[in-house]
Amino acid sequence: MPTATVQGTSARASGPAAAASAPAAPGREYRGVPRVLSIAGSDPSGGAGIQADLKSIAAHGGYGMAAITALTAQNTRGVRGVHVPPANFLTQQLDALSDDISIDAVKIGMLGDAGVIEAVHAWLEKVRPAVVVLDPVMVATSGDRLLQESAEAALRGLLPLAHLITPNLAELAMLVGGDVQQTWEGALEQGRNLSAATGATVLVKGGHLAGAECPDALVSTAGMLSREVVVVPGQRVATVNSHGTGCSLSAAMATVQARVGDWEAALREVKPWLAGALEASETLEVGAGNGPVHHFHHLPAVRGEGSFAAQLWADAAKDLEDIYALDFIQGLASGSLPEKEFAYYLAQDAIYLNGYSRVLARTSALAPTEGEQLFWARSAAQCLEVESELHRSWLSTRTVEPQLGPVTKSYVDHLTAASASGSYAVLAAAVLPCFWLYAEVGAALHARFVAAGEPAGHPYAEWLRTYADEDFAAATRTAVAIVDGAGRSASAGDRDAMVAAFRQSCRLEVDFFDAPRLHS
Repeated sequence: MPTATVQGTSARASGPAAAASAPAAPGREYRGVPRVLSIAGSDPSGGAGIQADLKSIAAHGGYGMAAITALTAQNTRGVRGVHVPPANFLTQQLDALSDDISIDAVKIGMLGDAGVIEAVHAWLEKVRPAVVVLDPVMVATSGDRLLQESAEAALRGLLPLAHLITPNLAELAMLVGGDVQQTWEGALEQGRNLSAATGATVLVKGGHLAGAECPDALVSTAGMLSREVVVVPGQRVATVNSHGTGCSLSAAMATVQARVGDWEAALREVKPWLAGALEASETLEVGAGNGPVHHFHHLPAVRGEGSFAAQLWADAAKDLEDIYALDFIQGLASGSLPEKEFAYYLAQDAIYLNGYSRVLARTSALAPTEGEQLFWARSAAQCLEVESELHRSWLSTRTVEPQLGPVTKSYVDHLTAASASGSYAVLAAAVLPCFWLYAEVGAALHARFVAAGEPAGHPYAEWLRTYADEDFAAATRTAVAIVDGAGRSASAGDRDAMVAAFRQSCRLEVDFFDAPRLHS
């Protein structure tokens, strides 16, 4: 991740229940396509309810089925009406399915009234599915109430039959009889209370909290996890298109759990997918209110503008998470990073930028259009300018080892190999993380610095301020758009090679940030 920013390039230092875990019946490990049943309401706009569930199930390799509990009149702006068919008809639907089809997982969403809940309760006790995910749909994202108050007691009686409960913060508060929490710690405590009361694992979601961070956590007081609370951090996606996120998440969790048999592994797979679905939601252009997420953003066959970039961004989520957790990043943000580690980082960055500039020049030579040729060429030149500036400022006044470090060598070798492949698309994908991850981490670090009041005496204030450079942010957007276009027009084999090169560069970005600690 390069350190000062000049139009096209940055310079790295510049300047962020006992069966609860079983995927199938005891003694049987399921192989093949998970058969997943959604018991939920219908959303005619396609963004939530069974429509979203079936998309999520398919997106994660499952075979989706649906038993409809309620009909709604709604769109992206809100709910206009709800019709709940007779509960005995729901029982007929459920019995027809389970009499004929082996069901590997069940996701339960909107239930509507007490009669419907009792029908589901009786069926679950009879069939005992191996995986039951309950999304206690009580309040829509728009604020509309979707469960009659008279049915709340019946819903609470259903909770112990679930293996995973996925409330939003408002629903979590209603289920434990408390106030809606405004802090992550308060939400986790309510999650513990709900888990203790039901015996189920609870997925506490941070999406309705304020701030740039958007963590999720699995909470279990019954020993169903490796530890009581498993937190999976994440960054908030800036979009109004959140319609159906709860439905989509819970259906995806049911499907992946049936496949992998581990709640933590399921969440670590589903969370970046949902982040990518939110990122790509703008490409759908559905409705004038809170639009739906793009459930199939990760599939190469879906080649709308931004679709390939969204796939790459989902792939990078785990690496970003690892970067944010590094001691180097934490120390740089707080100012506690030892200067010798920062100096080593700068020295390696200068070496890296020299090699990176050559790779960018090769990217320019392979580019198919004059505009792209000029973009990469300017970026290459600015890499050399930044390297010179590093030597003139920090590095010229300090004793720093100039030797090529092992991580730096691995990164430059990887980019050089991509350069030798002769594929413009693969090379562009390989160089992209040095733009994209750097810009993301830099923005997060700068935001944290500003939120702290830009404390006087912070030793790395100069570097943190450069992270807000708009020229580099604009260059990053250009690089992302170039790679997205190349990926959407590439063959399936070339796209696979692009993804592999991008992933390797992302991993090397993590290692580059961690190298000063290993060197010290």
